[in-house]
Amino acid sequence: YDSSLAFINIRQAQKFFNYGDSVTGIEVKIEDLYNAGKLSDDIDLMLGPPYYARDWMKMNRNLFSALKLEKIVMFIILTLIIIVASFNIISNLIMIVIEKAREIAIIRTMGATSKGIMSIFIIHGLIIGIVGTFIGVTGGYILCQLLKTYKFINLPGDVYYLSYLPVRMNLFDFTVVPLAAIIITLIATIYPSWQAAKLDPVEPLRYE
Repeated sequence: YDSSLAFINIRQAQKFFNYGDSVTGIEVKIEDLYNAGKLSDDIDLMLGPPYYARDWMKMNRNLFSALKLEKIVMFIILTLIIIVASFNIISNLIMIVIEKAREIAIIRTMGATSKGIMSIFIIHGLIIGIVGTFIGVTGGYILCQLLKTYKFINLPGDVYYLSYLPVRMNLFDFTVVPLAAIIITLIATIYPSWQAAKLDPVEPLRYE
């Protein structure tokens, strides 16, 4: 089959290894790939020593340890990217405050409160963050579905028992990451919104 696995008739294998009618292991194929760990534990509990069961995740422990570490690193990198993007939101809102200083002054003289001005810019920044987060999450979901369906990332068969990279999407990843992005965006809007709220309406209108 590959450099580490070969399929032959069981009788020939028993004769070749002088096992008689005995076998050293039984391989079971299950419908739910991700239920293998639980079934493995149930078999261990039911049979006990000297029998043991190994699921595909245990047999590829090195791969999944590397993927787990990569996931942690990717989360840190994504957080840093979001933080950098939040600085872009800050600079964007500050530029809007500078450009719209006259308009802000006018609505202040018409009775708008500092709280109301601040709310306008916070909502503006949140809209940018929410739209960007939605696009990113949607793109990630589509990519995961394509990877899950077409399995276009191949693994070397002589190293791993799996020939493709399995994909499992969970609710935690699709809620925590977007929520963190929105929270960081909200924090990023506070300073420029505060700057807009404390703007003195007299200065922008002085030379009008």
